[in-house]
Amino acid sequence: MILIVEDDAGIRELEEYALQSNGFDARGCEDAAHFWAALRTAAPELVILDVMLPDEDGYQILGKLRADAAYSRVPVIMVTAKTSEIDVVKGLDHGADDYLCKPFGVMEFISRVKAVLRRSAAAAPAAHLLHFGEIELDDTARSVRSAGAPVELTYKEYALLHLFLEHPGEVLARERIMKEVWDTDDLLESRTIDMHVRTLRQKLGAAGDTIRTVRKVGYKLSMEGSDD
Repeated sequence: MILIVEDDAGIRELEEYALQSNGFDARGCEDAAHFWAALRTAAPELVILDVMLPDEDGYQILGKLRADAAYSRVPVIMVTAKTSEIDVVKGLDHGADDYLCKPFGVMEFISRVKAVLRRSAAAAPAAHLLHFGEIELDDTARSVRSAGAPVELTYKEYALLHLFLEHPGEVLARERIMKEVWDTDDLLESRTIDMHVRTLRQKLGAAGDTIRTVRKVGYKLSMEGSDD
């Protein structure tokens, strides 16, 4: 089941029709209240989520989904008229798997849906417990500790740290980080990596120094000195 959360009846019906015509089981919800009610009946395999809604906005809904262990891994595509870079970054940083700006073509819409579902199906289960030095990540509890103290991270900071912890000592190219954490090949947005690494280091305290910069390449998690 694919749930569509869209208050514009015309767009909602178009998305629902396009999905059903391509063999998907789709159901439209006009607001957050109807979405939460639908969610109680069955967990969806994908959520198509508008940002501007009459009750809760899409970011609030996405935040609640990512904070709930039952739905944290359900893929979400944000669909909105907001097209500025900050809006796109905000949606992705809140944990969206893709971001589609209105107006969009039906073929592009279906292509994005299929791509997100493929990635979701191919994703291998992550290790439950990861650690490096004084950094500890519990994927089941979705918690992080540094030198024994709890650390509060945003969704993308958590995903970035998870990637580093899965590949200790390995140099992770900027292209790979953008693809695995932000699901994009657009290196014009790679300054987003630097911003998130900077805040991640700060939040981890002294342990954050283990996130090393590899000049002109990317980053690595290492006890050795950096190349910058």
